Amino acid sequence: MTALLIIAGLLMALTGLLGCILPAIPGPPISFLSLLVLSFAKDWEPFNATFLVIMAGITALLTLSDYVLPTLFAEKYGASRSGIWGSVAGMLVGVLLFPPWGVLLGAFVGAIIGELIAGKMGKTALLIGWGVLVGNMVSIGFKLSFSGFVLVVYIMNMF
Repeated sequence: MTALLIIAGLLMALTGLLGCILPAIPGPPISFLSLLVLSFAKDWEPFNATFLVIMAGITALLTLSDYVLPTLFAEKYGASRSGIWGSVAGMLVGVLLFPPWGVLLGAFVGAIIGELIAGKMGKTALLIGWGVLVGNMVSIGFKLSFSGFVLVVYIMNMF
């Protein structure tokens, strides 16, 4: 039973890493769950409570930042409400049409279209779209770093 739990946890850690890029899979929460599975499988020996609480906090912050960072970057570049809603709509359309890269491209194009509808000129709308794209890339980078760290820690403590 222990071996099955360890294998399941490893698969969860790998899925968590993949979920950092695919929007339908919550990467960091699944990565964190893999640590809990390994801890349970090995009678709570590999990780102490402090480590797990810190990792849970980081997981929560990363999950929240996935929604906040693109908006903050868009606002920093001067996005209007139309641009932000356009980026959300573009992200949804993009993920349906050509996942996983549709999330990034869709949010970028959606923000530009939203700003054009709001009356901003082409260059300004393009700059705001760039802000949304940068915000999404920063968020993905943070998630990939966390989930990659979890995978390394998991593998180091598997045996």
